[in-house]
Amino acid sequence: MLRAAGIEFDIVAANVDESVLAGETPDAHVRRLAEAKAGAVRHEAGQRAVLAADTVVVIDSAILGKPADEEDARRTLRMLSGRAHVVMTGVCLIHPHGPARAGHDEGPAEAGRDLRQTAVAQTTVELAPLTDGEIAWYVASGEPAGKAGAYAIQGLASRFVTRIEGSYSNVVGLPVELVYVLCKRAGVLVS
Repeated sequence: MLRAAGIEFDIVAANVDESVLAGETPDAHVRRLAEAKAGAVRHEAGQRAVLAADTVVVIDSAILGKPADEEDARRTLRMLSGRAHVVMTGVCLIHPHGPARAGHDEGPAEAGRDLRQTAVAQTTVELAPLTDGEIAWYVASGEPAGKAGAYAIQGLASRFVTRIEGSYSNVVGLPVELVYVLCKRAGVLVS
């Protein structure tokens, strides 16, 4: 998605515990994880900007991350069946020695300090009512594995989506339009 938007990048995996903390709101959770992921790889970036994100699905105030196994995927899909839910992605951009600008979470950057911006995108998605057979078929496809909310809107699950309100790329896993805004604010060159 970033490449398609003309944003160059390298991938560096961040090993971060994605567990939800007691009493943590969905917004605070995705912000914390995006910042933790960015911070975990910051030292490897040198003078390059670091972008990190974390996506969850929220229904009835419950945070649904990636399913632990196939039974968890079936349980999650039954919860989402015939209902609307919110997809939330926390995005953190760290830019070394960023320009001093008002409106950033960390305030104006000082010489020798990183500029850190964190924001959250929210998209409402509604799925059609799913039969047990549809859920079994979809879980057997293997697509729910590693996906927040146990589905991939850009894949086989697209047949189940009846409505989307907000950013499509957010539901895929990275709100590209938000990334672009953060890059522009930080003075990171985007093709």
